[in-house]
Amino acid sequence: MEHARDILNASRVWQALMALCVWCGAQWRASGLAQWFLHPGSRGRAAAEHSVFYRLWTLFRDGLSWLYDRLRLERLFAGSVFGKTWFWCVLPAALAPLAPTMAVLGLSLVGFCAVLLALARDRARRSLWNPTGRYVLLYAAIYLAATFVSVDLKSSLNPGLLTVAFILFSLALYSAVTNRRQLDVAVTLLVLAGAAVSVYGILQYVFRWGYQSAAWVDSDMFSSISFRASSTLENPNMLGQYLLLIIPLGGAKLLAAKGWWSRLFYLACCGLMCVCMLLTMSRGAWLGLLAAGAVFFVMLNARLLLLAPAALAVMWLVLPATVLTRFTSIGNLGDASSSYRMYIWLGTLDMLRDYWLCGIGPGNEAFNAVYAKYSFSAVTAPHSHNLYLQIMCDAGVAALVVFLILLFVYFRTMGSAVSREKDWTSRLYQTAFTSGMVGFLLQAMTDFSFYNYRVLFLFWACLALGIASAHRSQMPEGRAMA
Repeated sequence: MEHARDILNASRVWQALMALCVWCGAQWRASGLAQWFLHPGSRGRAAAEHSVFYRLWTLFRDGLSWLYDRLRLERLFAGSVFGKTWFWCVLPAALAPLAPTMAVLGLSLVGFCAVLLALARDRARRSLWNPTGRYVLLYAAIYLAATFVSVDLKSSLNPGLLTVAFILFSLALYSAVTNRRQLDVAVTLLVLAGAAVSVYGILQYVFRWGYQSAAWVDSDMFSSISFRASSTLENPNMLGQYLLLIIPLGGAKLLAAKGWWSRLFYLACCGLMCVCMLLTMSRGAWLGLLAAGAVFFVMLNARLLLLAPAALAVMWLVLPATVLTRFTSIGNLGDASSSYRMYIWLGTLDMLRDYWLCGIGPGNEAFNAVYAKYSFSAVTAPHSHNLYLQIMCDAGVAALVVFLILLFVYFRTMGSAVSREKDWTSRLYQTAFTSGMVGFLLQAMTDFSFYNYRVLFLFWACLALGIASAHRSQMPEGRAMA
């Protein structure tokens, strides 16, 4: 290894490439655009604390504290497990891919109550300022309003309220994680859950367990593919979306590990998740994983991208022909899946000409009630197969604009945190949450990622934990169960 490194360092081509990377990195960091993006001002917090919404929240919290003292609830909850705020908020995030949706909702409501209890019990406990918080609230409010103006209120009510509850849970989770230990354990639990889901997905593929829809396999174009892993997420594309959020976290835990046994363990977890990702046969997820990997290494050290050609060459030699054939078919309109999505997008765009302002309301039934009139080439679909189009379908153009602003603020916050971070573990977490989100949002261009409510829940949970990781260095060490 040392000999190979010496040969590489002595290479003039390698030296030139390294110099080019260093120069490009310096130019980017010195540019006005980068400075504006990576170093946002501190006015956000001050503006939030002087806003009407913050004052209303302060009044609400003071009312909670008064009621807590008036009812003498301290004796009831002192030393109780219900006082473990962090536990009740992280538990649903860890169990989301393994538990039914209603169980996740129930645990989320307990988490909400635990956060409110903590804020009422401890007057000195400050509500942590969240740079995305105002946009999360606004997005949830728009989505709630769209639910009640739906073209089919009865069918939109349950999916709309469930979506709003999971969106708002991100604020509770963010407020609950108050020290480094809690964040570390939360990331560990997410990785362990991802490994468990992957083990089941691999076994499912080997032994052909569970339901397999004919729509998931294009037997005419891919005769060698007769089965795709879906694990507990019930759909191979949704499994791919989930793993896009978790695989980078596994990589962060691997690089942060300090003992050989710990490194081997997290290497095994990453390996299992990557194998399961391959078995989904989801081309959108594969593209998302490549994008996530590129962002991960660029954020850690841009010079690592020089190894990308070698990595791709190894993948080309190692991966099975079935995987390579399916991957190279991306963009081929002769593929039934690609042409199917193209027809759906055309029909959806035609529909949005009439429903762009307020949307049609959340839920597949509301979509189907309207989409049939605009269907292109008589193609039917449960949703638009595109996250951004579907948000506009559900709640109108305002929801899409707020969602995009929210994402911009998130990436700006994470980019700023990484650019100034000195702590290695904190930087790894920030990089992992950012790269996972990039991969997720890329695949979301080819599928409606929030179709599965547990994936929806995990997206918002990872967004909250990502924002929490942005200030991990300033957190106290703490105890996990505090």
